[in-house]
Amino acid sequence: MSLHTWWLFVLMTFVVSATPGPNMLLVLSMSARHGLRPALATMLGCMTSLLAMMSISAAGLGALLQMFPAVFDALRLAGAAYLAYLGVKCWRAPVQDAVGDAAPGDEVAVSAGALYRQGMLVAASNPKAILFAVAFFPQFINPEAAQAVQFGILLLTFSVIEVGWYFVYALSGSRLASYLQRASVLKAFNRLTGGAFIGFAAMMATVRE
Repeated sequence: MSLHTWWLFVLMTFVVSATPGPNMLLVLSMSARHGLRPALATMLGCMTSLLAMMSISAAGLGALLQMFPAVFDALRLAGAAYLAYLGVKCWRAPVQDAVGDAAPGDEVAVSAGALYRQGMLVAASNPKAILFAVAFFPQFINPEAAQAVQFGILLLTFSVIEVGWYFVYALSGSRLASYLQRASVLKAFNRLTGGAFIGFAAMMATVRE
């Protein structure tokens, strides 16, 4: 893999990672509700699933899913169902005006473990991440050189860029926290994020390619 090829991968990954999706929306939402530090657990959960799925794709599972569309469809629909559940949960979340200097989400203690698991589930809910790795990563790997080393470099590069965008979304979410102390604003935010998750679920359930 040449330096030119690596820079092309960096550019394309930067654009792909910046595009709003379920992972980025979840990070933004958790940061707005609970603060930047708790959102770190959500980021870690998302990255755990993504790295696992990328590594599994290198072992050939992505090609296997392409050979057996029924298995992929089952995973896709299960992921869509989870995103829809998360959307309904956000939509129906109870709201109230914050008291004093309390920040949104302080009234409900959420453990780092719960945020980590939610991040893992949201990232893992889209099996297309595996197919993305199967179709995207090989374009930048030189078959005449050590493929494991090249895959490791691409995976590390992807991780750095993805985490960087997580922090961009998390910081944006933390800036929203002060506005969410009003019940009316928080309710609108819940409806917006819930509707977005439901929209992602609908897209995943209907798009087959």
